[in-house]
Amino acid sequence: MKFHYGGMYRSEADFKVEPKHVEGEVPFKEPGHTKFAIVANLGCIALFALLIYFVYHMEGIDAKKLFGGLRGGALIALVTLLPHEFLHATCFKEDVYLYLNPAKCLLFVHGTESMTKKRFVFMSMLPNIVFGLIPFIVFLFDHDFYLIGIASCYCIAMGFGDYINVFNALTQMPKGAKTFLSGFHSYWYLDKDEK
Repeated sequence: MKFHYGGMYRSEADFKVEPKHVEGEVPFKEPGHTKFAIVANLGCIALFALLIYFVYHMEGIDAKKLFGGLRGGALIALVTLLPHEFLHATCFKEDVYLYLNPAKCLLFVHGTESMTKKRFVFMSMLPNIVFGLIPFIVFLFDHDFYLIGIASCYCIAMGFGDYINVFNALTQMPKGAKTFLSGFHSYWYLDKDEK
């Protein structure tokens, strides 16, 4: 991995790499950038509400603990934002750039290298497993870690955009296909060298 700071992101013109094209590329059937953001944010809110509802009904978790932990859990989750993106970046072998736009609450990594479906799914899920699923499982076994448990609910929910990308890859990419980003759009293709 060659990690770079890409700077402020305002439009696709800010990407440090040219759009990539591969012979036989097929665009993912995915919503446009604005619609994707709306779906991801609504999904995040709904998933967080569902997780908190689940936590609230656990034995030993009362309303005082739950609502007292929401603020602290949110702060912990915010601290994981940069490490979340760094974990995505570690799954790249080539150049990957970190971009941000605080006004639009954007922080993401971008690279155009081709990946197998397995590596793409792993790259997409890794931060959600590390900061979401694993701490949540710890909390399930020991409710004394309720602050970590609530933070993990935020982290699981914040990965909703990643889950959309994983769903698209699993349902649209045929066996043996590779995927890559070109701008904000995902594509897949069959590698002729591996047929």
